[in-house]
Amino acid sequence: MLRRRLLRELQACAESLPKSSSQLAFARTCGFLSNLTKDLHTCSNPPIYCGFPPAFRRGIFGASSSCAVKLFKNSDAQPPARCISGDACAAAAAEAPASPVRLPRPGLVRASAQAALFEYLHSTRGMEFTLAEHMSKNSPVFLAGLLGNVDTGGGVDVRCSVSRFLQYQPINEFEPFLESIGLSSSELRKFLPSDLIYLNDAVDLLENYKVLCDYGVQRTKIGKVYKEANEVFGYGHGVLYLKLQQYEQLGLSKTTIAKLVVCCPKLLIGEANLEFLQVFDKLKAFGIMLVLFRGGLSDKSMHNWSRTLRMLEFLEMTGSNNKALLVRLIKEHPRFVFGQSGKRLYLLVSLLCKFGIRIDTMLQLFMQYPWILNVDFPKNLRKSVKFLSHIGMEAFDITRVVSTCPEILGASSCQSVADVLSTMNMSAERLCDIIKDDPMQFANLVSKKKIPAVTKMDSFYLGEKAEFLLKIGFIENSDDMSKAMSQFRGRSDQLQERLDCLVDAGLDYENACSIIKVAPQILNMSVVMIKKKLSYLLNDLGYSLEYFVAFPMILGYSLEKMKLRFTMYKWLTENGVKIQPTSKNKVNKSMVALSTIMARSDVRFVNQYVNLHPGGLDQWERLKNHVKSIQ
Repeated sequence: MLRRRLLRELQACAESLPKSSSQLAFARTCGFLSNLTKDLHTCSNPPIYCGFPPAFRRGIFGASSSCAVKLFKNSDAQPPARCISGDACAAAAAEAPASPVRLPRPGLVRASAQAALFEYLHSTRGMEFTLAEHMSKNSPVFLAGLLGNVDTGGGVDVRCSVSRFLQYQPINEFEPFLESIGLSSSELRKFLPSDLIYLNDAVDLLENYKVLCDYGVQRTKIGKVYKEANEVFGYGHGVLYLKLQQYEQLGLSKTTIAKLVVCCPKLLIGEANLEFLQVFDKLKAFGIMLVLFRGGLSDKSMHNWSRTLRMLEFLEMTGSNNKALLVRLIKEHPRFVFGQSGKRLYLLVSLLCKFGIRIDTMLQLFMQYPWILNVDFPKNLRKSVKFLSHIGMEAFDITRVVSTCPEILGASSCQSVADVLSTMNMSAERLCDIIKDDPMQFANLVSKKKIPAVTKMDSFYLGEKAEFLLKIGFIENSDDMSKAMSQFRGRSDQLQERLDCLVDAGLDYENACSIIKVAPQILNMSVVMIKKKLSYLLNDLGYSLEYFVAFPMILGYSLEKMKLRFTMYKWLTENGVKIQPTSKNKVNKSMVALSTIMARSDVRFVNQYVNLHPGGLDQWERLKNHVKSIQ
């Protein structure tokens, strides 16, 4: 009875199978009888899946087995099969081509390694959350070496692999730490301690590191302090904080001190630097604001306060007849004195003195052409003087030409004498006479960078607005300069007042100038409006300056629109709606970025945020009407 039932079910199954030569062979390998498969050649059905009858599975493969065969119309294709217990089906499955393995993207691999390192440092090693997070995200060279020790191929869980490696292979925690504070990979070996590998064992180091972080020093710039004043990280409890407070007692803000510490780390060693205090007192005597003092500092150069002091004394002595102009120069162009500790200015003054140019004339020249310290002005001027000497000009005439238009001779490098004479098809004597009669022609005849009209250039730089743009970093005769000239509205003193609003708010002078280039519309606002908007952001909303630097365009929105958006955002959060900070928010993950709230149209803001709450749209309309009624 069982045999008959089995044959009936086999016959019913065979009638549904496509008939081809390859499938016939496959059927025979699975145990089909020849009389059940002899007519399979006549069938041309499309590919189907066929499941064998239950009795067939129990009788041949066992009660717990299953087999499904995929049948193909093309007789030349070998039909793949997946069978758990049948040997023939397993062999057919082994011959099937394997699917390609997808490799993970490098960004995902790096993110997984960062997560594993953070988990190890914070959970296993017990480091503070912020320190562990900073180390894991700011040590790319260490992470690359870590990934080189584990398998990162397709299908591998990179995070688990790295975590497993860290559990059984202790790392030198000073390597990611020093890299995260700004030291390069080539500098690490020099500063790695020889007797420690665990960061928690360096108690004084971590304590002083935390003091600098809490005081406002950027974590990625602490490495400069570590390199130039390593003794600071060996101070006992409270010593470093007391030294920072000493400078705070001079009247310096914490922001200025944080910038000062990075630029001049050696100020934290020993007693207060005497030369620095003398420079500080002299600037106060000049009536120079301490905020501008910060704007002249740069962490990319070494500061020699003794040389800066000598430069100030030299300028004060030689420019005593026009002290107001000297003070104005330092106020508007602090880098003239503080850039490279005044070394460039000292060299330039010495060079111009050789040609008989008086200090008062130099100060006026520096005010009129502030770009001369941003290019190779001394080098170009020397080459121009050498050119004049080669064409036979006397020393007296050279001095007169240089004193007449030094800005022309130093603006650009000059061509060789042979090239100029060949191009102009004239003798050296003739060229010498032309330049003596009209020194302005030097730019058209000799300079590599042709200036179409010297008189236009002269009047261009004499404009107050042009002076201001050059001071904040625009390049002369550039497209950006021309565009800014047409965009900015107001006199030079008005533009300066608006820029001072940003500096007074606590921004570095460099950052303030960079913000103006990104969002030039800020300088078209009134001083009152700039202060109102900054006060609303910093005081009412509680945002830090870092958020403003990341999205300075926010000042371009009206104050009413800002209040409407942020009031609505506050209402949503108070009523249970969570708006997560975006991944682009690199400042502080705890607060939503300014661009997230403002850089959207009203329609998109409503659809994306307001509609998240059932009563959001009604509240949005009420707020809009309230803002209109206030106006």
